[in-house]
Amino acid sequence: MAIAIFTDDPGWHGRQLQLAFAHLGHDSQTVSLTSCRLQIGMNPSIAIPGFTGLPEAVFVRGVPGGSLEEVVFYLDILHGLHALGVPVYNDGRAIERSVDKAMTSLLLQQAGLPTPKTWVLRDHDQAVAIAEQELAEGQFIITKPVFGSQGEGIRRIEKSTDLLWLTGSRGIYYLQRFVHCHGDGFSDHRVFVINGQAVAAMRRRGKFWLNNVARGARCEAINLSGELAELAIRATHALAMDYAGVDIIEDREGPLMVIEVNGIPAWKGLQSVCRVPVAERLAADLVNRKIKGL
Repeated sequence: MAIAIFTDDPGWHGRQLQLAFAHLGHDSQTVSLTSCRLQIGMNPSIAIPGFTGLPEAVFVRGVPGGSLEEVVFYLDILHGLHALGVPVYNDGRAIERSVDKAMTSLLLQQAGLPTPKTWVLRDHDQAVAIAEQELAEGQFIITKPVFGSQGEGIRRIEKSTDLLWLTGSRGIYYLQRFVHCHGDGFSDHRVFVINGQAVAAMRRRGKFWLNNVARGARCEAINLSGELAELAIRATHALAMDYAGVDIIEDREGPLMVIEVNGIPAWKGLQSVCRVPVAERLAADLVNRKIKGL
């Protein structure tokens, strides 16, 4: 038996995970969720290319986008594997919660975590009215797709003329009050959490107000403070995740705020500025807790 690593782009992360699993004595294979299938009434009931039976465990490194039916199908595979007794890391429930920014925001607030004011709605006129009120109070508004990553589709509304470009994501408006970061320039923190422990962190300095590494942000090593670690751990717990990348920003008014919880976080940038072997820690946690039951 081997471990399946679900990803459409094995690349650096896939190689790091495969090496880490091999070091622990476990074979692994990268495979796309798009090539899997349900086959009801047959054994096994979920067919995964390259596996004659069910895998020993599954590491979710990527879930493809697509139509509603396609995304639901990919989640069906994850839920189905879990129902068949295959350990899934992060499981379908965690992926559903973290990939949906609306639910992420709701769960963070429900857990009592500091997070920016957010509105999610269907009506265009109501969305414009909310944005106009925020602008009148001297605030900026961020609009995001409910499903999205790496800064794709995010815009900042700074003045009334920007409202001409206010569009929803497939008809849904996700509006969030913009948080002006403390200090000079633009920055936030990414904290990596594994099994309820904050294992590494970095500062991301953006070239403009968006701090994603995929958008050119620079990674800087930082000391992981107790407050940063606590917020990241609580956010990960709120979404019931095995591992996560938690984005936290220091407001210019002083408090720290959780702005994002990524259930399929990359760590290449983080690894470049920290000594913690992230892939090895991930592989060890999956093997020890999910396979060996330690």
